[in-house]
Amino acid sequence: MRPYEEELKPSPLQTNEELDTELDGDQGDGLYEHFRIVADKGQQLLRIDKFLIDHLRDTSRNRIQKAAQAGFVRVNDQPVKSNYRVKPADVVTIVLDRPRYETTIEAEDIPLDIVYEDEALLVVNKPAGLVVHPGVGNWTGTLLNALAWHMKEDAAFDPMDPSVGLVHRIDKDTSGLLVIAKTPEAKTKLGVQFFNKTTRRKYNALVWGDFDAMEGRIEGNIGRDPRDRQRMAVFPPDSGIGKSAVTHWRVLRRYGYTTLVECVLETGRTHQIRAHMQHLGHPLFNDARYGGDQLLRGTTESSYRQFIAQAFETCPRQALHARTLGFVHPATGKEMDFTSEWPNDMAGLIEAWEKYTEQRF
Repeated sequence: MRPYEEELKPSPLQTNEELDTELDGDQGDGLYEHFRIVADKGQQLLRIDKFLIDHLRDTSRNRIQKAAQAGFVRVNDQPVKSNYRVKPADVVTIVLDRPRYETTIEAEDIPLDIVYEDEALLVVNKPAGLVVHPGVGNWTGTLLNALAWHMKEDAAFDPMDPSVGLVHRIDKDTSGLLVIAKTPEAKTKLGVQFFNKTTRRKYNALVWGDFDAMEGRIEGNIGRDPRDRQRMAVFPPDSGIGKSAVTHWRVLRRYGYTTLVECVLETGRTHQIRAHMQHLGHPLFNDARYGGDQLLRGTTESSYRQFIAQAFETCPRQALHARTLGFVHPATGKEMDFTSEWPNDMAGLIEAWEKYTEQRF
C-alpha cells in the first residue's frame, strides 16, 4: 500500500467537494489540507494533473487544472500550475478554505434578499449572522441551505455540485453582496474574474480612531496568528510568513473617536480588512475577534461610556459591510454593478455617531 492510500480513497461526494474551484475572493491562509500524496523515490517526472488523476478517483483532469489555477494544488507547500512535473519525494497536497466533511446540503426555507437574478446567476444581499457555507459548528442554516431551497424546482441545479454555487464569500458577521453562479459556465467565468482581480468590490467599515491622511494603502502578509488560530495576523511583506495582502482605504466621514472608511481589496485574504485595520491600530468597531469590542478611543465620562455601550448594542457585530459589487456578466458580457444600502444595525450605528459628533464637536 502506498503512503496515505486510505486517505486518497474518498467517496465521490468528497472528491467533487474537495476539488471545488470556487476561486474564493476571501480565501487566505485559513486553508485546510484535504489530500496529501508523497511521491515515491522512483517517481518519474510527470505532469501534476496526470499524477493526480492516477491517485484520485471520480474526478477529471479539467477539474484538477482549475483547482491548480485557483492555487489549491501545492507541492512542498507552494502553489503550482497544472504543468508542474512531479519529482521523487515531492509532497503533493490539495487544500481548501474549509475543513473536510461528509454531509449533504439540505434545502431549508431561509429567506434570501435577492438583488438580481437571471438564468446564469443571482446576486444576494447577505445579512450579518448568516454563515455562507456549511462547516464545523454550522452544518445547517447557511446561505447554501437557503440557496438549495430557492433552487429546488431547478432539476439542473445540484447544491452539492462544486461547479455551481458560491463564487466568493464574506464572513458570518459581515453583511453585503455576494454573487452565486447557477451554471458551471457562469461559475468558471466569474471565478476567473475574481482570480484575476477584475471584479469591483468596495466595503464600508467603521473603525476606531482617526487618520492623519484621507486615504492610504496597507501592505502586509496575512497568516494565522500563532497565539490564536482563529485570528489572522499581519507579517512583513518579505517575512516569508503568510500570503501577500494589499488593502486600499479612504476616509468617508470622521467622528473624532471613530472613522467611517471605504476599503478596496487588491487581494482577498481571510479577514483581510479586519486584520489590516487592527494592525494599523484601527480595529473595526465591535469586532470582538480583533479587540474592537472595547472602548478604545474617547473620554472617561460616564455619558460617553454609556453611549459606546448603546452603540455596541445597536450593531452587535463588526461594523463591516460589502457595499458594492461589479463584474462582467458571464453570459451577456455586460458590465453589472450593484450597491447595497447599510443594514439597519450599521445604519443605526452611523446615525448614532453622526448625532454624537454634532453634539460633541
